[in-house]
Amino acid sequence: MKKVLVIAAFFLAGAAGAAYEYAGQWGSLGTGNGQFNGTAAVAVTANGKVYVADTWNSRIQYFTATGRFLGKWGSFGTGNGQFNNPHGVAVTPNGKVYVADRDNHRIQYFTATGSFLGKWGSFGTGNGQFNAPGGVAVTPNGKVYVGDIRNHRVQYFTAAGSYLGQWGSYGSGNGQLDGAIDVAVTANGTVYVSDWGNFRIQYFTATGSYLGQWGSYGPGNGQFRYADGVTVAPNGTVFVADTFYNYRIQYFTSSGSFLGKWGSWGHGEGQFYWPYDVAVAPYGTVFVADTYNHRIQYFKRSRQVDMELSESGESGVVPASLGRVKALFR
Repeated sequence: MKKVLVIAAFFLAGAAGAAYEYAGQWGSLGTGNGQFNGTAAVAVTANGKVYVADTWNSRIQYFTATGRFLGKWGSFGTGNGQFNNPHGVAVTPNGKVYVADRDNHRIQYFTATGSFLGKWGSFGTGNGQFNAPGGVAVTPNGKVYVGDIRNHRVQYFTAAGSYLGQWGSYGSGNGQLDGAIDVAVTANGTVYVSDWGNFRIQYFTATGSYLGQWGSYGPGNGQFRYADGVTVAPNGTVFVADTFYNYRIQYFTSSGSFLGKWGSWGHGEGQFYWPYDVAVAPYGTVFVADTYNHRIQYFKRSRQVDMELSESGESGVVPASLGRVKALFR
């Protein structure tokens, strides 16, 4: 197994920028079905449905894996099933959809087709309160983790919203945060947090004990100019949307060793204008919420990389989804 991981890492890092290739896209600016006004979050289910937070249209839309429109729900407001700047979305294995309703300072959850099931949260600093909840992630056993952005913390709850615990405070030390903008959770309970203003990723145990970190400000490999979306594949590969000015996706080992990257600023295929979120499907396709291009782009691992791995006799590390509100258990 160690040999497989080493060889896979060699090919993926050696093909940095080419390990994943453009496969397709959908979306444009507008209010019609399949159109968007800011795509702030994306999640992928085990059977390939793609849920998108259509942020400034105040709704959730969902699609097939190639972008065929399936349905939508939501409108602007404070009522049940209404949204004000939805910024995170996660789907459980049994089809529940959790939405971080950011400027309503709450979490709402729904059936797979959008029927309202429940909600929790209000504005504040107390247990179970939020100041701009951004990312949301759900574990296989139903715990819900929320990046409480302006409270600089992570809170976690039962599936129905009962408060379980929290960690984090404002700062740059280990375990401190400057905008907990997104969260991802692995099958074994490790929690990855996009520490936005500190230009890094930190990771923790399921109850918040500090485990490690990586990243600093800059355009180099493993550096960030604001890390936004984060998701983790079952094999431990961590994908990060490196949003502002770097306009790219980077991916790493579970402890932060750089594996590869792709993307640049623009409106063309494989280019981004504020890639805010990233999700990985069970079959390895990577979906990116290309926010200000008002679209979803998706990418597959390069055939050349697959051929090299095949010729080497190794199967390689194939990204799949499980971790966040953005992957299989998102």
